Amino acid sequence: MIFAMHSGSSGRSLKGFTLIELLIVIAILAVLAAAVVVVLNPAELLARARDTQRLNDLDTVRNALNIYITTVSPIDLGDCVAAGRATFQPGATMGPFANHVGSVTVPAAADMQKVNNAGWVNVNFTQIPGGAPLPYLPIDPTNDANYFYAYACSESPNYIYELAGRLESQTHRDKMKIDGGSNSTCATYIEKTCFYELGTAPGLSL
Repeated sequence: MIFAMHSGSSGRSLKGFTLIELLIVIAILAVLAAAVVVVLNPAELLARARDTQRLNDLDTVRNALNIYITTVSPIDLGDCVAAGRATFQPGATMGPFANHVGSVTVPAAADMQKVNNAGWVNVNFTQIPGGAPLPYLPIDPTNDANYFYAYACSESPNYIYELAGRLESQTHRDKMKIDGGSNSTCATYIEKTCFYELGTAPGLSL
């Protein structure tokens, strides 16, 4: 008798991933994760968000100052502090106002954001008909010796004022070079000659 030999389905062997295949998959996932971090760059995204707030804050204060000048009076020169006022003390001569020596004046924390002449913009916005156009003065989202808001005014010429701050993101910081202001020399982007300036006199070196 001749018996035929054959193998059934029970003869099949099953196998999973080998160690090499697992290592290849892990390596691919690591490369993809690194690529996502490079593309998204969380630090840059956070810096960009802070810069967006800075641009909006300074524009809001500028609009409030322009409303005050239009509806109340020119800037009160008696309140124009020699080296300007700021939300943080950057150190002597490190403020944005090139023609002013010494340190900027920093109000007490309790007064910093007040709109009644006590804040870092010492203009009484409550005198505007209908009330102050902003409930409080904004401060820089970082607010340290490198990133802060500052304000100065002068009687010559024509009751001028300037607002200043710094931008940090790759997306926005070059705006400090092209804003028409006098502090547009930026190598490290945190030197005393590099600020984002706006107001009635950004190019007059207050």
